[in-house]
Amino acid sequence: MTLEQQRPEVPSYTQPPPSTTDLDYAELPIIDLSKAITPEGRVELAKLVTEAMTNQGFFYVVNHGYPPEQTKRIFDIANVPFEHVPEPEKQTYAGTMKATGSYQGYKLRQYWHIDNGVRDQIEHYNINRDTTKRGHPEAVRPLLPEIEAFAKHNHFNVLHPILRLLAIGLQLPEDTFVDIHGYKAVGETYVRFMKYYPRTKDEEDKTNQVWLKGHTDFGTITILYSQPVAALQILTPEGNWKWIRHIDNALVINAGDAMEFLSGGYYRATIHRVVQPPPDQQAYTRLGAFYFAMSDDDIKLAPLLQSPVLQRVGIKRRFEEDETPTMEEWRKGRTSAYGQSELTKKGQVEEEVINGVLVKHYN
Repeated sequence: MTLEQQRPEVPSYTQPPPSTTDLDYAELPIIDLSKAITPEGRVELAKLVTEAMTNQGFFYVVNHGYPPEQTKRIFDIANVPFEHVPEPEKQTYAGTMKATGSYQGYKLRQYWHIDNGVRDQIEHYNINRDTTKRGHPEAVRPLLPEIEAFAKHNHFNVLHPILRLLAIGLQLPEDTFVDIHGYKAVGETYVRFMKYYPRTKDEEDKTNQVWLKGHTDFGTITILYSQPVAALQILTPEGNWKWIRHIDNALVINAGDAMEFLSGGYYRATIHRVVQPPPDQQAYTRLGAFYFAMSDDDIKLAPLLQSPVLQRVGIKRRFEEDETPTMEEWRKGRTSAYGQSELTKKGQVEEEVINGVLVKHYN
């Protein structure tokens, strides 16, 4: 019996309609990943990806191997941990981010402090690519084979091709990054389902309509399945916030801290935030499906000095050589501190130091 035939019944999730508001969208390149199957295609795409990662830090991916009906199924599944698990059971499977530096399980609403005493209205459920690492709510358990298949698809059919393009961009052997992103290795690469709930006017006023402060992701590559509720913005090199446009069945890709460290600052971990949607979408919840990739836990996040490109353009070090953290140390530091630590305000920027590195949040 195939996975298709075994699929359990899941209530259908209906996406909200796209916004018709005239928004200032970022112009991001669109990468046709189907071209990555040939060496010539990879060379062509590597130029586009390198330009995107050294400028905007974000790009779209199309032809990634998931047809629209499969993407629809993933969003149906993504909604289950939020709408079909009772609140007491959610508490049972709550994550222990501050204690363990791991996001596995639920990040429940109001865990993070946003601003002026306002806490978040964001809920997410995180599943390690090894779905057996932790127990799951009853409603989620029948869906684990499909969630694991989703993780494998993202890892091998999206992440690894992108990592090869990034290696080519640094004139390194194609599998340089692939070799430090093992599916079976010890690490915290995970699937995240995430839901944003509308807030009160008072909460919006106190936070200047910011739902999630400007930040960089702490892993290597983030894969976001595009959805229609406009709320994600990126900070351009010129210092302007621009919206990310929804493209049906596309992926939105960005680099995180770990990729910036490994590439000696060549690939940008772009600052992004989530804000209140435009007026025609403010009554809707916003459901997201992600794959957050990190290198293997034991990898030192030191620049790849053997890159001819880095030897030519120079290296921006974020750590002293003898203080370079491993992926495990960096992810645990960022995870345990986020939304929980005391930040030092400097104008519109809030700062904290994690593992000797200055981390900025843009409010």
